[in-house]
Amino acid sequence: QVQLVESGGGLVQAGGSLRLSCVASGRIFSISAMYWYRQAPGKQREVIAGHASDTSDGSIYYADYVKGRFTISRDNAKNTVYLQMNSLKPEDTAVYYCNAIVKTERFMGSRNYWGQGTQVTVSS
Repeated sequence: QVQLVESGGGLVQAGGSLRLSCVASGRIFSISAMYWYRQAPGKQREVIAGHASDTSDGSIYYADYVKGRFTISRDNAKNTVYLQMNSLKPEDTAVYYCNAIVKTERFMGSRNYWGQGTQVTVSS
């Protein structure tokens, strides 16, 4: 019913930048929150940034190790969330996943949806 598609990953040198995008489509009544997670090889998936509101000035969360380097933003009209990543480090190498809390109908509860992930590789 709902699909999330990430894009923008790739290979970049340390100190470089990438901008990830995630577009939600399908049967969407509202999106209450959108998040970016990442999973490095051999590690658990971890949340790195979140935009926990459907208003443009909603609360925003960052993991400590990306504060000041990553910026999350949303375009509610396009059901899209972005992650601007600057000053990338080799330890940022991971598969980055988009997550959204979506209500598909007005009087239904919200569900959790995931994208397929996009690879980010930072070379030293």
